[in-house]
Amino acid sequence: MKVLLDTSVLVAAMVEAHPAHTLALPWLQKAKTRIHTGLVAAHSLAELYAILTTLPVQPRILPATAYQLIKRNVLDSLEVVALTQEDYAALIEHLSETGLLGGTTYDALILGAAWKANVDQVVTLNEKDFRRIYPGLSEKIVSP
Repeated sequence: MKVLLDTSVLVAAMVEAHPAHTLALPWLQKAKTRIHTGLVAAHSLAELYAILTTLPVQPRILPATAYQLIKRNVLDSLEVVALTQEDYAALIEHLSETGLLGGTTYDALILGAAWKANVDQVVTLNEKDFRRIYPGLSEKIVSP
């Protein structure tokens, strides 16, 4: 099964203090042990770094630590799905046609990667928002 993990799930899985840690961790573990084919949107790599390095946890997650967490848990374990210029153009056209705006754009990038990779499931903590962006992927969007 091909499973794309959203940034929200990756953060929760990697940060023990996160309220959804125990729900998200098994999804990452299944991808790391190849029970599932784990995927991640290229956009999520930068988003994950930004979140980890600014997360209000003690002790703070330093940049070098954030990189190591991402390398060990994502880069070494998951397939990265990148969008092309054409993919971005189609995605922005979709957003404009549906009237979606603002931060929804970043969730749409993740869903665009899921669509491109033809995943079986998209795992997110933002299930409601994701369904609103791409109703055609609704049946593939799950919460941990």
